[in-house]
Amino acid sequence: MDAPKTFYAKSGNVHVAYQVVGRGPIDLVISPGAPSHLMVYWESPDLRAFLEELSRFARLILFDKRGTGMSDRVAGLATLEDRMDDIRAVMDAAGSQRAWHFGAFEGAAMSILFAATYPERTLGLILCGGYARGRRAPDYPWGDAEEDSQRLTDAVERDFPAWVEDFGRILAPSRANDPDFQSWVSRLLQLSHTPGSVVTHGAMNQLIDVRPILPTVHVPTLVLHAAGDQMALVDEGRYIAERIPGAKFVEIDGVDHFFFVQPNTRAFVTQEVRRFVSGLQHPSEADRVLKTVLFTDIVGSTQRLASLGDREWGRRLNQHFSVAREEVERYRGREVKTLGDGLVATFDGPTRAVRCACAIRDRSRALGLEIRAGLHTGECVLTDKDIEGIAVHFASRVMEKARPGEVLASGTVRDLSAGSDLQFVDRGARTLKGVQGRWRLYSTDDPERK
Repeated sequence: MDAPKTFYAKSGNVHVAYQVVGRGPIDLVISPGAPSHLMVYWESPDLRAFLEELSRFARLILFDKRGTGMSDRVAGLATLEDRMDDIRAVMDAAGSQRAWHFGAFEGAAMSILFAATYPERTLGLILCGGYARGRRAPDYPWGDAEEDSQRLTDAVERDFPAWVEDFGRILAPSRANDPDFQSWVSRLLQLSHTPGSVVTHGAMNQLIDVRPILPTVHVPTLVLHAAGDQMALVDEGRYIAERIPGAKFVEIDGVDHFFFVQPNTRAFVTQEVRRFVSGLQHPSEADRVLKTVLFTDIVGSTQRLASLGDREWGRRLNQHFSVAREEVERYRGREVKTLGDGLVATFDGPTRAVRCACAIRDRSRALGLEIRAGLHTGECVLTDKDIEGIAVHFASRVMEKARPGEVLASGTVRDLSAGSDLQFVDRGARTLKGVQGRWRLYSTDDPERK
């Protein structure tokens, strides 16, 4: 099989390179890990063989993440929300309405977020060598320590070629002494990244934390993980599988993060994937999705009504809802309903929701109205004209804690906005009416509006 033609999908202002391989009855979108270059993929006999085997029963959709390989280089960090948008853009460009998603290493987090947010476009998940959180925590002991980021920067800037060689041996220890394979890995790494982008991607990956999202995934999920994987430990795979409802965990007997380098392991993974996807006869129609819920409320509305009078207050209120709806549409949200002088809207991503809330606040202020806003990301139950679920109740209670002019967000919103330029200020742990426990809330703002 020759290397396929490379196309480009437009995701916002970023061109994302993608390829389509095979004519199987199902679509399989492969979200890669850190090293990614579509043309270099096909130079490896091992990876070529794996992709050819998959293409016998699926139409493969491959892409380079923004900032890597043949896709546009981008300044700064890319959020998981941005990367999720790239998956959707590639699927649209390739004419794929619904697909299986294969996520490797950091691509696992992207795929998890996509599946929870867009279950109607997800047949199922296959996660290989993935992790749920990038940075070590008391309740997640496998991630990187904070000082690891500085060590990575120092090693890359001191001697990038030497770092590439060392990294290649970590990716596939069983082929550490194979000069041909190591030469290919070096080429893959050096064409995937520059020294600066390695540091940037390393910093972004440390900020990943999709742990709150795992229970909201309601599609068939297969978690594969090599027993001796040094990039992401096998316990991290088990952690994911234990928290996604109904997920199946399969341990791969091997030490290679690049599992495809050994023929037996490659055949085993292919067989597991084929068996799992072929076992799904009737895709489920999910009524539960991951959404960021926004509640807004005009502060002191009763007093403003008394001072302005019914007619002028009605005019101002209409203006407020008009600008609020404009901003919801601008940030690709969906208005759910109005509640008195407040608005309820949902968004596919938390950063867009925060930016929308800040925009509504600023434009309402220009009308002489002060609002407060609350945001939370969580699982919602969709009905014909409304949304239900604890996430909706949670967002409403967060808004009640907001001060005049404040956009207040839950910790989940902050965690899933990692890599953005949004500013979050810790407001401490609060109790929320009707919600058990204490929850840390964050005052947030959009620096682009200043």
